Amino acid sequence: MVVASGNTFAKEMAIRKRIAGIYNKREEDFESLKEYNDYLEEVEDMIVNLVDGIDAPAVVARIVHYQRENADQIINAQARKAEEYASALAASKGQLPQTSIDLSSSSQAGTSGIAQGQYAPAIAGAGIGQPRPMGQPLPLGPGHDHPVGFEYEDEETMKLRAERAARAGGWSVEMSKKRTLEEAFSCIWV
Repeated sequence: MVVASGNTFAKEMAIRKRIAGIYNKREEDFESLKEYNDYLEEVEDMIVNLVDGIDAPAVVARIVHYQRENADQIINAQARKAEEYASALAASKGQLPQTSIDLSSSSQAGTSGIAQGQYAPAIAGAGIGQPRPMGQPLPLGPGHDHPVGFEYEDEETMKLRAERAARAGGWSVEMSKKRTLEEAFSCIWV
């Protein structure tokens, strides 16, 4: 039985996340299941080689070459994933995805009420609307540093939130002091 350390696991997860962002094809992107399985096996071999440090410079060069050759496909797959995430998020909230277009003004057909510089999912099935973006999609929301739905919190608010979470878990300063004293004096024999 092999026991992996925490650092090895964290390293592997970081590598997998990075590789998944680049090698992001799906089964429907291939002609056959065998081609898709070969693709997955190739990706897994690269991940294992990077984690174990086997011929890492060659693997990194191969990844960089693939990334350059397939930049458009990678960005389109990321945009497709963002669209699916947005529609799943809207469905989980019981809302329909915003796909309505104001056709009353033909000069505004490209904007459809979305602020400039923000990503809006393409409309499926309709031959009109906003085309898929060619650059990296920007997240919608109040700040780009934080996940969507979480407002920026100042240091005082974060400290208060941490204290409340600790109290909810049953931790208190008094309990911590009492335990420290009990542990310190438990080793003294009279």
